[in-house]
Amino acid sequence: MCTSILQIAKDGVHVLSRTMDWPTLENSPLFVPRGFKWQTVFDHRNYQNKYALIGGGSMKRGRIDVSDGVNEFGLCAQKLTFANGAQLVDERHTDKIQLAPFEFIFWVLGNFKSVLEIEEHISEVELMSEKFSDWKYGKPELHFSMVDETGRIVVIEPTQNPMRIIENPLGIVTNSPHFERQLERLDKYVDFTPAFKAGEVPLNTPKVTTGNLSGKSTPPGSYSPGSRFIRAAYFKERADQPVDEQAAIISSWHLLESVSVPRNTAHQQTFSVYRAATVAESRSYYFQSYNRGEITKLQLKPEMLSWTELRIYSVADELTVNNLN
Repeated sequence: MCTSILQIAKDGVHVLSRTMDWPTLENSPLFVPRGFKWQTVFDHRNYQNKYALIGGGSMKRGRIDVSDGVNEFGLCAQKLTFANGAQLVDERHTDKIQLAPFEFIFWVLGNFKSVLEIEEHISEVELMSEKFSDWKYGKPELHFSMVDETGRIVVIEPTQNPMRIIENPLGIVTNSPHFERQLERLDKYVDFTPAFKAGEVPLNTPKVTTGNLSGKSTPPGSYSPGSRFIRAAYFKERADQPVDEQAAIISSWHLLESVSVPRNTAHQQTFSVYRAATVAESRSYYFQSYNRGEITKLQLKPEMLSWTELRIYSVADELTVNNLN
């Protein structure tokens, strides 16, 4: 599951928010320093990141797993589940960077400054199945949402090799393959602008629909990936454009409410274990787990660029309230 929403504030701030839908809460805010050394679980090849980053992730068996974050250059990235869409590579190639799918976001944030840089190097990386891997990790089918300070937002899908990069001025991602097909279905609920229909939306365009809903259908209410995609896009396009970062976080949290999956163990295993948002300009990470009432913020400040140790921040997943008496 999972839903991703981009908001562009009037002052130019880019906020990439998301729900993380999973059976259990495994992530918390973390900081990864420049020069961090790690091994891929696929073939134990050694890598060293260039850049510092913050985000949401965990340390398991001595290995970092990052699900969303922002690096020191304002590149924001998320991974989301991708139902029956991934085409993973089996064979080992020594001339390629070969990673387990869940390692891709960590590698990207640690080594690239922008979406353009990723595009220039996407042919160098392959996402690997576990067929010939050193460590078995199942089939983690994922795709990825990314935005940088220029406002260019893309979806990266492992539906081919090299992976496919899709421009996404709408700024919405859920979990289904065939991104273009989801946009076609959305046309039943919103009226896209001529620029969007022509594939000519300028960067940093906050709305890609006209606001005319005459004759359009009402969004569906289920929690399926298709329904969440429609609902997130519909409400985002109707909401006021936020003024600044603070207003964008508030707006993002309300938009995420429309797609957050409640705990319902009798019917499904996954629910929205946390909400998070990254801000390209301030290098900030906002985090709120399912049971917690308040939002936690971590900012990648200049003095942190000299830090040399990994830090994982403990945030209790329990209700916090402001008692008046």
